[in-house]
Amino acid sequence: MAQFQRLAIAPTQLNDRTIALTAQQQHYLTRVLRLKGGDRFIAICHQTWWLAQLDLCQPEAQLLESVSVQTELDRPIALLAALTKGQGFDEVVRAATEMGVAVLIPLLTARTIANPGEGKLERWRRIAAEAAEQSCRQIVPEVLAPVTFENALALAKSDRFAGWQRSICVTDRDGKNLWQALVRLPQLGILIMVGPEGGWTAEERAAAIAQGFAPVSLGRRVLRAVTASLAAVALLSTRIDAEECGKNIDI
Repeated sequence: MAQFQRLAIAPTQLNDRTIALTAQQQHYLTRVLRLKGGDRFIAICHQTWWLAQLDLCQPEAQLLESVSVQTELDRPIALLAALTKGQGFDEVVRAATEMGVAVLIPLLTARTIANPGEGKLERWRRIAAEAAEQSCRQIVPEVLAPVTFENALALAKSDRFAGWQRSICVTDRDGKNLWQALVRLPQLGILIMVGPEGGWTAEERAAAIAQGFAPVSLGRRVLRAVTASLAAVALLSTRIDAEECGKNIDI
């Protein structure tokens, strides 16, 4: 199939064989992408892709046919990442989406300096949607509102993540290297926690381990919080994709 531009839509926009486009989506398709009436694009709705055709006479697009594609990881990844200063978390959201993360959970820790202002959550969700379109994702990752460390541990214990493998990235050599820890992938999903620039407090680390988070290392070098999040996700997604493709990796 030819390469088409991609657009993430919500289920509520689907109406029989049409898509009710928002004003922002119409602007993006016609002003940014320069599409004209009759031009086609890919509409992404959850795990379904549709070939759609733009109708400039109406604020909608026609659904032509479903498209068979599989770009999602065989096992979902949930990233619990401490918020960073400045715009660093924007890059975490963007790159983690490109690499296949299913859930992003901004984390407020004892050493977190960032204080997300009003509108940040909406901005992160918009970045995730744009990155999902660009990277051919079948879904847009869910970006949750920032949670405290204590609430993050409670969330990890909830039914939503029952049976998932839990790991916490540490900066010393006490933890097994993350790559080594992936010799056997879990049957369900993987939840990985990455701390702030100043690292975890002793209390946070002990509490996480007590809740079943296995300490893992990303190597002998000290990484920035943004780098650590992306390194962890890159290792996880590569390992999951490799197993799905039936590749034999020597770990």
